[in-house]
Amino acid sequence: MGRCHLRRLLLLLLGLLGAAAAGPPLPGSAEQRCFCQVTGYLDDCTCDVETIDTFNNNKLFPRLNKLLESDYFRHYKVNLKKPCPFWNDSSHCGIRDCAVKPCAPNEVPGGTESASFKYSEEASKHAGECEEAKRLGAVNESLSEETQRAMLQWTQHEDSSDNFCEADDVQSPDAEYVDLLLNPERYTGYKGPEAWKIWNSIYEENCFKPRTIERPLNPLASGRGDDDGNSFYSWLEGLCVEKRAFYKLISGLHASINIHLSARYLLQDTWLGTTWGHNITEFQHRFDEVLTQGEGSKRLKNLYFLYLIELRAMSKVLPFFERPGFQLFTGNKNRDTETKNQLLEILHLTKSFPLHFDENSFFAGNKKEAAKLKEEFRLHFRNISRIMDCVGCLKCRLWGKLQTQGLGTALKILFSQKLIENMPESGPSSGFQLTRQEIVSFFNAFGRISTSIRELENFKNLLRNM
Repeated sequence: MGRCHLRRLLLLLLGLLGAAAAGPPLPGSAEQRCFCQVTGYLDDCTCDVETIDTFNNNKLFPRLNKLLESDYFRHYKVNLKKPCPFWNDSSHCGIRDCAVKPCAPNEVPGGTESASFKYSEEASKHAGECEEAKRLGAVNESLSEETQRAMLQWTQHEDSSDNFCEADDVQSPDAEYVDLLLNPERYTGYKGPEAWKIWNSIYEENCFKPRTIERPLNPLASGRGDDDGNSFYSWLEGLCVEKRAFYKLISGLHASINIHLSARYLLQDTWLGTTWGHNITEFQHRFDEVLTQGEGSKRLKNLYFLYLIELRAMSKVLPFFERPGFQLFTGNKNRDTETKNQLLEILHLTKSFPLHFDENSFFAGNKKEAAKLKEEFRLHFRNISRIMDCVGCLKCRLWGKLQTQGLGTALKILFSQKLIENMPESGPSSGFQLTRQEIVSFFNAFGRISTSIRELENFKNLLRNM
């Protein structure tokens, strides 16, 4: 038994004997308590944590971050007014930092077919930026006939059977542009029973889990159980690789969101202004081995698993974007060309990653059973995308919808390998398509995961100095 594992058992024992945040100092260094187990090879993979850290932090993260600042990728069209399809709850979070604000009508230039807005608390002060979002929403006016025919085909393709998400109708009057750079994912104060209800619905009803098995540390469970999650993880290990991966993807996404909330936390709010930054206590509350009874390291390892899945999709989709006729259209030809070159550089970089996840282990074996399992997998994830319309905090809803659509797009890419390989070099492809919303969500969602991996390095340094 390794030294790190022995240390973890000791920490867990001390935690069960009464260690608490408000009590005496916890044993071991703060850094070790959060990261002792987050090392080495990942389950169901041939890749290790250290290889991912080096590749992401030194190579991919800075390039991807720059790409996401471009006009094409910073604007995301979304409908934040769709009602919750699962329960009657029209309440919206009243906390200021939950809010998103559309541009006023007089700030949007007329003469276009549909209203396009940007959400931001600062939007009313940035009329020029609103006009930019409006221009991006009216791309049809400047497109060639061939491209317009292709876009019509894309629209018809959106609800096809290979989609893992229920996409918003971008033609709806309620679908409005959001500037993601003006609406960063960060702590909003949205928490408690309403937030727990969202995650509980995701885990309990959509992760293939029987109700007789309780998740560790589930705040809505009837009881916390007395087996430290052993029955849950015994059940999880007994699942097929696809269903086990499904749970790990959702857990990894949850971990990533929690890292962003901890890294961009409202530290001070006075008449002089607001200060956002790293909240070490919040991070420990979510990932410390003692405070989470051993759950923290599992959550972080699931984040790395999610990173590998989305990274693999990045490397697979290169032929779609490499086609000479494909353009990231915003209306500025020179800037659009520069953006596409940046994107291709990133995709070529992802192909150089040495230890990619092998998706061929998914849905293998009997073709009929594999097809049935894939459809079940797809429908469960599609259901999760619909749950995002039940999130009461609009800013949380925005990022929840974007990241689930981005992950759904990654899964769509992974399971469309043959269609991608058979695409024609020019002209529209009838076999495989990505809408603009899928492209923007896919790259931004992976940007969130990449940022989370980078933020772990920041938290390590902060905890090391405690």
